[in-house]
Amino acid sequence: MTSIAYADELNEEQLAAVRAEDGPVLIIAAAGTGKTRTLVYRVAWLVEKGVRGENILLLTFTNKAAAEMMQRARDRVGADPLHGMWGGTFHHVANRILRLHADKVGYQRDYTIIDSDDQKSLMKTIYDEMGLKGDKEFPKPQVLLSLFSLAVNKDEDPRDLIVDRFADFSIDVEQILRIFQRYRARKKELNAFDFDDLLIEAVNLLSEHEGPRQYYQHKFRYVMVDEYQDTNPVQSRFVNLLSGGTHNLLVVGDDFQSIYGWRGADYRNILDFPERFPDTQTFKLVTNYRSVPGILNVANRCIAGNPEQFQKELQAVRTGGPLPVLARLNDGRHQAQYLANHFRMMRRAGYDWKDMAVLYRAHYHAMELQLELNREGIPYAITSGVRFFEQAHIKDVLCLLRLAQNPRDELAFVRLLCLLPGVGDKGAKNCWGKISRKFNPLVSDDRNRLQAALPKRGKPSWEPVHAALEQMEAEELTRNPGEMVFLFLDAFYEAYAVNTFDNAPQRLEDIHGMAEDCANYENLDAFMNELALQTNLDETVTADGEEQNVIRLGTIHQSKGLEFPVVAVLWCADGMFPSKRSLDDDDSGGESEERRLFYVAATRAKDRLIFGMPQMRRQRDGGMIFYAPSRFISELGPGLLQEERGGYY
Repeated sequence: MTSIAYADELNEEQLAAVRAEDGPVLIIAAAGTGKTRTLVYRVAWLVEKGVRGENILLLTFTNKAAAEMMQRARDRVGADPLHGMWGGTFHHVANRILRLHADKVGYQRDYTIIDSDDQKSLMKTIYDEMGLKGDKEFPKPQVLLSLFSLAVNKDEDPRDLIVDRFADFSIDVEQILRIFQRYRARKKELNAFDFDDLLIEAVNLLSEHEGPRQYYQHKFRYVMVDEYQDTNPVQSRFVNLLSGGTHNLLVVGDDFQSIYGWRGADYRNILDFPERFPDTQTFKLVTNYRSVPGILNVANRCIAGNPEQFQKELQAVRTGGPLPVLARLNDGRHQAQYLANHFRMMRRAGYDWKDMAVLYRAHYHAMELQLELNREGIPYAITSGVRFFEQAHIKDVLCLLRLAQNPRDELAFVRLLCLLPGVGDKGAKNCWGKISRKFNPLVSDDRNRLQAALPKRGKPSWEPVHAALEQMEAEELTRNPGEMVFLFLDAFYEAYAVNTFDNAPQRLEDIHGMAEDCANYENLDAFMNELALQTNLDETVTADGEEQNVIRLGTIHQSKGLEFPVVAVLWCADGMFPSKRSLDDDDSGGESEERRLFYVAATRAKDRLIFGMPQMRRQRDGGMIFYAPSRFISELGPGLLQEERGGYY
C-alpha cells in the first residue's frame, strides 16, 4: 500500500479525527464538511497502523452508502489490506451473525427473511384465522405492521402506541395485541425473520450468549458507525455489544440533522455518547465545502436556537455569493407564480432544471406549485414518485367531487363505494347498473336509488355519508368544494384513513390542506377543471427525476444527504413550517426537530436559497387566515436575508 500524505489531503479538523487514539471517538460532522472522506481516511489510517481488514466493522444506514465507502477505502489502500472487512447496514451485519448462530435464539440457521409483501401476506392469513378478513372498519395489516415495527425500534410497549394511535376511535386494543402475539408466533413456526427481528435477535444473541459475544468483540477491534444521530435504541445496543471488547467505537454524525424521531431515531444517542463513554475523544468538523457564506450564516443562526445540542458553527470555504432570499408573498398561488418565474430566471442565468430543488414540510404545501409548473410547461419530478393529486388518499376524497361534476363517472363511483365495508369491486359495479349508470351525490333521487341498491353490509357505513350528502345538497356546496371534502372527512373518511394508512396523520393533513385551498376557486367546476392540468402532459414529469433534466420536488425528510445549486423552501410561516402539529405536541420536542428540519433544508443549497413566505390562505368559509413569518425566519435578525415582494397578481 502506498503511504498517504494525510496532512496534504485533509484539513486540520479531519486530520485530527482520522488520527484519533484508540478508545471511544465521537466525530460531530456538520453538513457539507466531508464526513465520508474522514471515515474513509480513518480506515486507511488504521490499516497503516497494522490493523487487519477483518478486524474493522463499518455500519451504515443504506447499502449504497456502505458500498461507496468500502470502494473509496479500497481505492485509497488497495483491496488486499481490506480483505475480510465487514461493512453494511445494521440489518446486513445482524443477518451475517445470525446465519452462524440462529440456533442459539431458537431458530434454524436456514431461516427465511420475509420482506414487506411477505409480512402483509402473513398478516392477512392471521386476519382470516381471526375472522377479520374484509373488515374495513378494522385497521389494515400494514397499519398494524407499522405500529409493531415502531414499538420494537423505539423499545416501547406496543399497547401504549396502539392506545395513542386509536385514541379517538373505537378499537379493541386487546385484539390487536393478540394479533401481535400471533404474528410473532407464526414467524417462529415458519423459521422466518422480518427486518426488525434481525436486529432484535442479534441483540438477544450477543446479550445472552457469552461465546458469540466474546468472539465478535474480539473480531471487531474497531467499530465505526455512520449517521449515528439516526440510530434507535435497538441499534445503539447492537453497536455497544459489538464494540464492548475494546471500546474502540468511532461514531460519526450531526445532532443538528437528527430529523427522524417519528420513526424511532433517538438523537439522545449521540448527545449522551460522552456520558456513556467518559473517556470519549470528541472532534468537530465545521469547515463547509458546499455552500456560500450567506447560506451558512442563516443555517448557523437558526440552529443556535436549539439549546440541547453540541453547539458549533459552520465555516465557509467558498466566498461571495448572494444572500438567501425571503420572498414575502400574498398566498400559495402567488408563491407558485413567483417560483415559476424565479426558476425561469435561474435557467436564463445558466442553471439546468436539474440544478434546482423545491423542499417542503408537507406534501400539500406543493399542490399549487405543481399546478403552476404544469401550466408553465416547466419539467419537474416528485422525489416520492407520486404527484399530489395521484396519491391514493387524495383520489379517494376527490371521488365525490368528480361525481358531483360528472354523474356518469363510473370509475369515481366504483372507487367511492369500494371504500365501504362489505362492498367490493363486483358489488360496486352491480350497484352502478342498478342505478342506471348515473349518480350525482347532490341529488336526493340518486342518493335514494343508491341506498336501495347497496349490499346489506355496506348500508351502515353509508348512512353517515348519506347524511353528509344531504347537508351538501341543502347548502348548495358546489360553490364550496372544500366544505364537501371536510364533510366527507367527518362523516367517514377520517376513520377510514386511520385504519388504512400507516401514515394517516400526514395524509389527513394533505386532505385538510387541499380542502382549504379549494377556497381559491370560484366553484366546483373551476377546481375540477384546474385538476385536469394534472395529467401526463410531458414525459419528463416522472418519478425518475435523478436521471432527467427536471426540477426536483420533495419533502425535507427526503432531501437529507442531497445537495443542489438552487433550493427553494415553501411555506415558511408559523403553523406551516414549523407545522402546527409539531407546535401543539412540543412535549416530545416537536419544535426542536422542526428547527433541525429547517437547518437541513437550508444546508441542501450550494449557491442560492429562497424562502417562500405566503402571508395568508383563503378558508373554505370565504374568510382569510393570516400567517406570521416562520419563527425560524423571524429569529434570524437583520442583514442575513434579501427581502423580495413578488407584487400582486
